[in-house]
Amino acid sequence: MQDIEAIGAVIGQPSGGPALTILITTHQNPDADAMGSSLGLAGYLRKKGHHVTVVTPTDYSQNLHWMPGNDDVIAFEEKVRVRVNQLMEEADLIFCLDFSSLDRIRDLAPMVRQSRARKVLIDHHLEPESFAELALWDPSAAATAELVFRLIVELGDKELIDVSIAECLYSGLMTDTGSFRHSNTTGNVHRMAAALVDLRIDVSSIHRRIFDNVSLDKFRLLGYVLNEKLKVLPEYKFAYITLTDAELKRYRSKTGDTEGMVNYALAVEGVVMAAILIDRNEEIRLSFRSIGDFSVRELANTHFNGGGHRNAAGGRSKLSLAETEQKLLTVLPQYQQQLLETV
Repeated sequence: MQDIEAIGAVIGQPSGGPALTILITTHQNPDADAMGSSLGLAGYLRKKGHHVTVVTPTDYSQNLHWMPGNDDVIAFEEKVRVRVNQLMEEADLIFCLDFSSLDRIRDLAPMVRQSRARKVLIDHHLEPESFAELALWDPSAAATAELVFRLIVELGDKELIDVSIAECLYSGLMTDTGSFRHSNTTGNVHRMAAALVDLRIDVSSIHRRIFDNVSLDKFRLLGYVLNEKLKVLPEYKFAYITLTDAELKRYRSKTGDTEGMVNYALAVEGVVMAAILIDRNEEIRLSFRSIGDFSVRELANTHFNGGGHRNAAGGRSKLSLAETEQKLLTVLPQYQQQLLETV
């Protein structure tokens, strides 16, 4: 589903015509692709002459706050509800980036659903909910940032991509491909990266600001996790981590501090699937990773009300942390043969 021409017709400005009021939103606890694609698109639309606001459902990690345009982002909380409601009412167009279902934007979901604005979905996750009038949806894309870049280029506006927009889009592409090492790193990914690098972005600086900008508390939490919480089940080629709310508070965990921890479990020799289970008070959040042909998306979707990609998926549970852990261990035998055969 690639309504690029239709999207272009909506955002294209007639000579002397009025600017559109546009709102961009993305999923809760946004990562670098969510923020990079949102801020990159915002920069592009502003260059087209539109009035643009980025609203996130929650706050996000400090290592993303350097991105151009970040100072104007509104992170939703109760004290800004009236303002966000007004923005939704005034919007001509709402872009929904890097999520396939409105339940991924929490309290913003009913506002977006009820808004009279036209909705445009740009996403690469499977099975999108039918809430948008227009969509640029491609599950083969490595990142939503790749789709934003495709949109800009195919609309003939590549020259509008400046260093600020390029830094945002490169950040999303780099992180969602695992620094260009995951299986979703295609020729198109490298060609896009090359085009952005040719604009003289500082690749080393971008990588450093995202990955080498870690608080001492986060390092101490990671040390505790690796030493005390990492469990390996070789009979399933599986490793996992559990974290309680009390443990997160003990290490003064902030938004984004647990992002990427599941990858340490996957890095254990012989492991083909990994998971992290985190107590977030109102529910247990699960994050899964795998290698090869083993689909964690299928496991997350079947047992934990989740979804995502074949090798990276998420889920949720209303059970306690202990009960969720036990449920996961109970379903593992169903996948044992497949896990053991995955290399």
